[in-house]
Amino acid sequence: MIVVGIIAVCVVLAILAFLVPRLSRHPERGTQRTLGAGSRAGSKAPGPLGRIFSKPFRSSSKAVGRSGSAGRRARGRMPL
Repeated sequence: MIVVGIIAVCVVLAILAFLVPRLSRHPERGTQRTLGAGSRAGSKAPGPLGRIFSKPFRSSSKAVGRSGSAGRRARGRMPL
């Protein structure tokens, strides 16, 4: 269920970044801040469990950043 939510957020951010590139930065940063908090909370687990618990949040944050930048990059390549 979480995976579907992250995919939906990435799609919405990519579309938002394509349509209004400047206004897409704030939701992207907010999403990354939220995922960063989850990553920090997961990393407080002892030993190797900390890396295991924080990894999904780190990879989701990277995906959010990539989808936003891909939308802005696609908008920049438009011939209009």
